[in-house]
This record gives sequence, C-alpha cells and structure tokens, in this order.
Amino acid sequence: MDTLIVSLLNGVIYGLLLFMVSAGLTLIFGMMGVLNFAHASFYMLGAYFAYALQGVLGFWGALAVSPLLVGFVGMAVERFFLRRVHHHGHAHELLLTFGLSFIIAELVKLFFGNFPVNYRIPASLDFAAFTIGSANYPAYRVLMGGVAVAMFAVVYLLLTRTRAGIVVRSAIYRPRMAEALGHNVPLVFMGVFGVGAALAGLAGAVAGAFYTTNPNMALELGVMVFVVVVVGGLGSLEGAMLASLLIGVVTSLAVAVDATLADAFALVGARAWAESVGGLLTLKVSSLAATIPFALMLLILLVRPTGLLGEKA
Repeated sequence: MDTLIVSLLNGVIYGLLLFMVSAGLTLIFGMMGVLNFAHASFYMLGAYFAYALQGVLGFWGALAVSPLLVGFVGMAVERFFLRRVHHHGHAHELLLTFGLSFIIAELVKLFFGNFPVNYRIPASLDFAAFTIGSANYPAYRVLMGGVAVAMFAVVYLLLTRTRAGIVVRSAIYRPRMAEALGHNVPLVFMGVFGVGAALAGLAGAVAGAFYTTNPNMALELGVMVFVVVVVGGLGSLEGAMLASLLIGVVTSLAVAVDATLADAFALVGARAWAESVGGLLTLKVSSLAATIPFALMLLILLVRPTGLLGEKA
C-alpha cells in the first residue's frame, strides 16, 4: 500500500511537471494557432538560466528572473522569426521552430558544455515533507506540484476574469475589430508567445534543480509534451491539465507493475499458450511504461480526434 501511495504521488507530481511545460505550448497554440516545436527548448533554457544566475542572485532570485529572460527570448523569436513566416501557414512555422530547437541545443552545448551541470536543490529545501511507511517524501517535489497548481490558477483566471484575457481572445477571433478598438494585435501576439515561453522557462527553472539539467533535457521531455497537448485537446488549458495528470499517474503506476499479459491469461487457464506465443504477451508492464502514453494518444485520436476537452472545429 505504501508503494502504491508513493507511486500515485510521484505520478501526480510528474503530471503537474508535464502541465507546467505544456501550459505554455497550449496557450500559444490556443491563442495564436502556432505549434511551437522549440517549446521544450525554452524549458531547457529556463533551467540553464537559473543555474547560471544561482551564484549571483541565489536560488529564489534565479527562479524569479530566469523565466523573465526566457520570456524575452520568446518575444524575440516571435518578433524577428515567426512573424515573418506566419502568413505562409503552419508548415513553415513548424519547420522554423524545429530548426530553432537545434540551434538552441547547440548554443547550450557551446556555452555550458555537452554534459550535465551542477544545478541542485538548495540545502534549505532538501528535506522530507512527510513520511509514508519507511519512505521520506521530498519537500521539493511538493513545491513543484504547488507551483504547477498556482500556474494553472493564475493563467486560467487571467484569461477568463481579466481585461487582458478579453483583449487576447478578441485579438485571436476578431483581429480587425480589436485593431479598430485601438489594440495592437501584433504586440498582443508577441506578448502571448513571450508568456508561453516564460511558463516553460519557469518549469525548467523549478524542475532542473530536481531532475538532471543537461543539453538533452528538451529532447527527453519535448515529445511527451506534444502527447499531452494532443490528448488534452489542442488549445485547451483544462485538457492539458487533465491529460498531464492522466499520463503522469498511468506511467508512474505502470513502472511498478511486474505483471505480464500472460498473467492475465492465467486467470482463464491459458498461461502456457500465452508463454508459447511470447513477444508482447510475456513483456512486463513496467518495460512498456514509456510506450503507454503514445498508445493512449493513439486511442484518443481514434475515439475522439479533438482530444479529451478539445473543441470541435
């Protein structure tokens, strides 16, 4: 039972981390229609900026400033690159951001080296929040989950309860009317892209201290973030949260399961047949944990192509 509870908690925290990264991508696509392939690179930049600033500003100062720096990088990308190809369609945007992700990765290697850096949790936060059985649960994991929940609340309220959210939504659906009312639509788009990048940067600054900060961290998490966005529904913030938690919990629980499909066939007396067939029937669920999110995405696309909470076109 203790193992199950720890696995559930780990799954929830991992899911909330996925949401922290996918929230910015969801915001950018929902507001601008841009599928940013370099979004996970902003997550990586947040971790490296926080590492570089930690010695000067301290942990909390770096945590506050690094997302702002990533946001400025995101605004520059939108202003000087994406805006020039936006009228050509999604294919050009995807190719541009795909190339940008490689450029950012190579720049990180150039400045910080092709190896993990020593970005660690400060000693003041390196303690157990509570104990489950014989396991001490890290307080920093709880902090990451709290930051993710706070991020969801702030972004949701900002979009639905403030004048800024109304202006952003009007700039998306009625750009000419928004311009007629005196709003600078290109500036709104640049701001949205910058905020989306800053959210990814915050996720990197928070998670980089707990997980490994290395030049491959964008690649390691980037594919999973796109799975979250597709499963939750393109442009749906609530869908991104639901899909993140679902994928995080399912993946975490699957890692702890050593059973196989042959064990299930044993319930009807067909274990010998299943073992003779071999292959997928004899693979442990734990060894398939990394593929489960992709299988879930395939199932969602077959049953509900718009995602769990995506709106029909």
